[in-house]
Amino acid sequence: MSTEEHVWRAHVVRRLRERNRKECDNFKEIIEQNNRLIDHVAQLKADNLKLSVENEQLRSAVSTGGTGSNVAIATLEKKLLAQQEELTELHKRKGENSQLIVDLNLKVEQQRTIIAEKEHSLADQQTNNNRLRAEVQLLHSSLEELKKLNNTMLDEHTALQLAFSSLEDKLRGVQDENRCLLDRLMRYKSKDADKLNEENESIIRKRSAKLKRDLEDAVREPSSSSNISPTPGPTPMQRTSTSPAQFVGGIIGGDDDFDEATINGAMEAIGLDDNEYISARFTAGEVTENTRASIDALKSTGYLGQANPTKILMKFEAHENESHAVRWSPVERMVATGGADRKVKLWDIGKNSTEPRAVLSGSSAGINSVDFDSTGAYILGTSNDYGARVWTVMDNRLRHTLTGHSGKVMAAKYVHEPIKVVTGSHDRTLKIWDLRSIACIETKFAGSSCNDLVTTDSLGSTIISGHYDKKIRFWDIRTEKQADDVLMPAKITSLDLSKDCNYLICSVRDDTIKLLDLRKNQVISTFTNEHFKISCDFARASFNPSGLKIACGSADGAIYIWNVNGFLEATLKGHSTAVNAVSWSPNNNMLASVGKHKRCIIYSDS
Repeated sequence: MSTEEHVWRAHVVRRLRERNRKECDNFKEIIEQNNRLIDHVAQLKADNLKLSVENEQLRSAVSTGGTGSNVAIATLEKKLLAQQEELTELHKRKGENSQLIVDLNLKVEQQRTIIAEKEHSLADQQTNNNRLRAEVQLLHSSLEELKKLNNTMLDEHTALQLAFSSLEDKLRGVQDENRCLLDRLMRYKSKDADKLNEENESIIRKRSAKLKRDLEDAVREPSSSSNISPTPGPTPMQRTSTSPAQFVGGIIGGDDDFDEATINGAMEAIGLDDNEYISARFTAGEVTENTRASIDALKSTGYLGQANPTKILMKFEAHENESHAVRWSPVERMVATGGADRKVKLWDIGKNSTEPRAVLSGSSAGINSVDFDSTGAYILGTSNDYGARVWTVMDNRLRHTLTGHSGKVMAAKYVHEPIKVVTGSHDRTLKIWDLRSIACIETKFAGSSCNDLVTTDSLGSTIISGHYDKKIRFWDIRTEKQADDVLMPAKITSLDLSKDCNYLICSVRDDTIKLLDLRKNQVISTFTNEHFKISCDFARASFNPSGLKIACGSADGAIYIWNVNGFLEATLKGHSTAVNAVSWSPNNNMLASVGKHKRCIIYSDS
């Protein structure tokens, strides 16, 4: 501290010397002239004294007599007079210089006062500087403590991340084990069903053989035929079974050539369901137009399958302006919506609450799509701010932000739950992200803007993407090879897979929906209607859980539901503007929809 004080004092002395030099330079010439005048006055006084001495000598000489001396005296008197005049002028100049010196002394006093004030200010500044130095040292010590604390927190965070990764791996193992157990359970149930079918077939064969024997016995005894009374059968529309053979037989009047067991066995052998069987009989002309209304009525009531969700269960304002996306949770009666207000909202449908269960923020632009993982624990959202985000449903916290695209991100799906995510963007690329390192591990260049994508299974071995250039592209991430593209007649707005991953629906901007068989990579059916219009470039269509029905919103505010066989089964009303997205609940027969008028409507079958 003494060294710093010495440096400051030396600096102050140097500055004072420089100031004195600058101020003295202005009066240096006057001071030198005054000094010369003083020297000149001293010289004149000496000369005057000398002349006085000579004058006295001359006077003494005059008193003794002599003419030559009179001339010398006159000369000396003239010289004395001139010296006296010069002395008078010098006294006058001396007075002026004295006044100037007085003025300069006043200025010097003023400068001294200013210097004193400056010194006082300098002392204050030095005191303040010392105080600030002490504060800086205190802040430095606080910063060191914070750095140590930050390092500790980083270590704890790393440990927590490792523990979280370990727990995620355990969860994944439990999920895989659960899937294996479910597969085993399904195999056991299938075996039980096969065994039960065999037993039923054996019983039917035994009954048929017994009936045949009874008929043969009846033929042998014609006398007893008159005693046999006819057995009353069910009325044509009596619902005794859900079998298509009974139903069609009841409407048409029966099938003379085949009994119910034979028809059901043939349907099972060739893989036909109830609707396909009825459609085949329509084509063959066995079902007349008069019975079509009866069939449609039975379809709407669920006789031939699950009923359509035609009743409005809930209606609420989901977002502050346009709503873009909707998705059901796979484990709860909960819906997630995303809108142009940059928020993802969760709605508890089980409680019929019109207030959001949670509002997930973090996006700086409108939300384009939302999706859950298979456990319902995480929700994935894409945005127009070129990013995608992952939130946890339990605590509604933003866990990951995935940035790297140069265009708005339209769709995202889990590839290898819950480790990897794939995103599709308008920058013509697909990116695969590792959520453990929050980094892009692979970029696939599609050559066209991606509007939607799906993955074939939880491992995400195949990614299917729909693009602006009318193509559906297939990506196998195990071999990094791209399969053959499928060309559509117009740009693609959405994709959705059936639960068995064998069928894909594709909504196309030419106001049609295409059904593709992925085993052949061929379009096998097209769904359209004269009033059906795709609402926007990101309009979303959806399979129902059984994969037998397709729903899609229209620009006229209606939702159209088709059977996969091609029948338009229902048209749902409720929206006053175009419908952007629909989503079918995986656990019950409920349908959620959002549109351009910020409204979300939940439809149910009861």
